[in-house]
Amino acid sequence: MEDLSPSMDPLPAGCDVAVVGAGAVGCAVAWRLAQGGLSVVLVERTRPGAEASSAAAGLLASQHEGSEDGPFFRLLRRSERMWGEFARELAEAGAPDMGYRASGAVDVAFDEGEAAVLAGRLSWQRQAGLAVELLEAPDVRARFPALAPRIQQALWYPEAAQVDAQRLCASLWAAARSAGVRWLAGEARSLLLRGGRLAGLTVDGRPLEAEAVIVAAGAFGALIEGVGLAPAALRPIRGQLVCFELEPPFEAAVFGAGGYLAPKPDGRVLAGSTMEDVGFDKRVTAAGVQSILERAARLCPRLAKAPVGALWAGLRPATPDGLPALGPVPSIPGLHLAAGHLRNGILLTPVTAELLAASVRGQPLDLPRELQAARLFA
Repeated sequence: MEDLSPSMDPLPAGCDVAVVGAGAVGCAVAWRLAQGGLSVVLVERTRPGAEASSAAAGLLASQHEGSEDGPFFRLLRRSERMWGEFARELAEAGAPDMGYRASGAVDVAFDEGEAAVLAGRLSWQRQAGLAVELLEAPDVRARFPALAPRIQQALWYPEAAQVDAQRLCASLWAAARSAGVRWLAGEARSLLLRGGRLAGLTVDGRPLEAEAVIVAAGAFGALIEGVGLAPAALRPIRGQLVCFELEPPFEAAVFGAGGYLAPKPDGRVLAGSTMEDVGFDKRVTAAGVQSILERAARLCPRLAKAPVGALWAGLRPATPDGLPALGPVPSIPGLHLAAGHLRNGILLTPVTAELLAASVRGQPLDLPRELQAARLFA
């Protein structure tokens, strides 16, 4: 991945807000805060966009991710609806194009069991008034001739979209930089407390004064001393991906066979992914790649002969219940979390930025308690 910033800033004397983690979420939160007139320092131990965000496939498909109409699905849906305006605003800010496009998505079933799952999803989504269409086998073959002929049924989500995750990270960092956000390269080791109150954090042992701190460091957030998260409260889940060098035979994202295909207009098809609880091990494995290759070829047989351009892995941040943890930490005024997005970090970026900016300003959090950071400290 290209270096998103040609130079870093020196250690500042202080700031209004220090944001730890310069992935998509961290950069978006920093951008929103700077737009509101706050001085913001973004702390990143490597470079902006270097970790899980740039490893993502960039799928924006809430109707596949949501298994029922509940608080989590509504948060996904809320963020998905923000994406068009979010992309437009980034473009107007002069940020590089991040490849946002309304591609749609298709969820396929190979047998009766999988078709029954789709039927349940179709039922509640229609009751919720969502745009969803049932496709029988002939319709699937007519619309997506490159997909496997054994597919029996599918659901079509016309409102789903995609971005290029690496380009998104570059775009968000450029927008944040233009808004005045400073980048401090280093590792956030611990919170800085004075008289029992938050005063900032230490970066490689050096103090950075801040009125508020936002931890948006993905799976690494629990490693910051003083945050108070047990290791099990926020753990890494490895996801491996395969990039095929093949002119995409369809535009829509495809879900099925336990995986997905994300066609990109630049002549690539991304295939994923694994969900592996292996600690902070980001290595690509033969077993992981083999499972992705098999699922990809099952969905689209011509991928079996397509050249593989790249392999990579990222570490997704997971909470015990699999739900994000957003907002203030009750026991430490001024400390806020943007954590636990798991495989929906890109999708949830716009709404997370909005919620965390409001949280820092002291506004009531427009979020059910089961999605708030406070639950991890109860």
